[in-house]
Amino acid sequence: MALAIAAVAMPASSSAAPHLRSGNGLDVVSQQRLDPRLLEATVKTSALPGPASVRILLPRGYAAHPGRRYPVLYLLHGTSGGASDWTEMGRAEQTTAGLPLIVVMPDIALNRDGGGWCTNWPNGPYSWERFHIDQLVPWTDANLRTRQTRGERAIAGLSQGGFCSTSYAARHPDLFGIALSYSGAPDIWYDPEVRAGAIAIINGTEVGLDHVPPNSMFGDPVTDGVNWAAHDPATLAENLGATDMYLFTGNGEPGPLDPPKPDPGTMSIEAAVHESTAKFHHRLDALGIPSHYDDYGPGTHTWPYWARDLRESVGPLMAAFKRRVAAPNAITYQSADDAYSVYGWRVRVHRTAREFSYLRHARCRRFTVAGSGSATVTTPRCLKPKGEYRVRIHGEHAAGRVRARASRSGRLRLRVPLGPPNPYQEYTAQAEAAGTAVYRTRVAIRSR
Repeated sequence: MALAIAAVAMPASSSAAPHLRSGNGLDVVSQQRLDPRLLEATVKTSALPGPASVRILLPRGYAAHPGRRYPVLYLLHGTSGGASDWTEMGRAEQTTAGLPLIVVMPDIALNRDGGGWCTNWPNGPYSWERFHIDQLVPWTDANLRTRQTRGERAIAGLSQGGFCSTSYAARHPDLFGIALSYSGAPDIWYDPEVRAGAIAIINGTEVGLDHVPPNSMFGDPVTDGVNWAAHDPATLAENLGATDMYLFTGNGEPGPLDPPKPDPGTMSIEAAVHESTAKFHHRLDALGIPSHYDDYGPGTHTWPYWARDLRESVGPLMAAFKRRVAAPNAITYQSADDAYSVYGWRVRVHRTAREFSYLRHARCRRFTVAGSGSATVTTPRCLKPKGEYRVRIHGEHAAGRVRARASRSGRLRLRVPLGPPNPYQEYTAQAEAAGTAVYRTRVAIRSR
């Protein structure tokens, strides 16, 4: 009743909420306005077996300034949470009051007790990455007045959501120019010292909270370790060279925002994510990738610290939006997917077993591909439409020159030989014994 009275009393210029339309694979089942800035939508998608919630915080005066566009922050909850967490427990609405910013807070699990770990499950009915990346991001851009460059799109999350934010940023660096992790787990595979613990935690989430068989979310780490690595931010850290990274973590000891007797569980979890975050930070350092690393010492795995993390990072976040984090001049990217698209480049690999492939130092007319088998590479729209080109291919198992014609959109599609395909999937016992060979082929494109 109070909400209804408040809605009637608000001026028409500020009370008109945007109508959220279905599209991009999402069917809007219902929409409600919770307060002048906060919307909640329930959506259905073939990517998930049930409806999901999405909360949206609009900037003040959104309706009154129909010509204005805004940067977007995707803000993710953690295990045993939901889309409402950041507004109900994390003070997201108060923290972003007065800022020219749209905040999108989706479910990352349908079971309020569990978690989805932001993957397309190899053994289950959930395709979280398809929901969040392929559907939610373009749906948001279609429904709201967003700025749609990577430098004005950020992703953040707490705990499991911190894994998600860094994993999505590493897998899709052309979408997110800024990534933030609050007590997250950005290393679940790369460092052997944290791998076993991460596997145990994720298997425990599957069985104890989601009530599904172990190895549902990433696959069996013994036989499908490449899929774990393919989503692991630390393994993919090289992809983050042009991303603004913000990492916040406590050490698990009782801190200034804790009660006199903190829950031992919140202490041990924060100690574990502290190790994961520190390992990830060291990995970035080793690659020469800067990050804003706040190891704030005593603090447990609880909401007062995450609310503070958001409050302390929103200023640097808005400054980064103004700076508009640019795409790199030369693209370096690795993936274990059979096909991927990044910064306008398209790569499809042809091989016997799943393994990582690499696109390195890629500029419009010069790039290197690494892996085994062969790859079909399509350049971005950077060449003269229908232009004719001479292409030089040089590698350990490839040498020659070919002539090629660009498409009407200025793209060139090339088949690039690499080397004999590896017989065994990477990270399996057979591959460890035999080795996973990586062959490099350089390509140079010149006008005729």
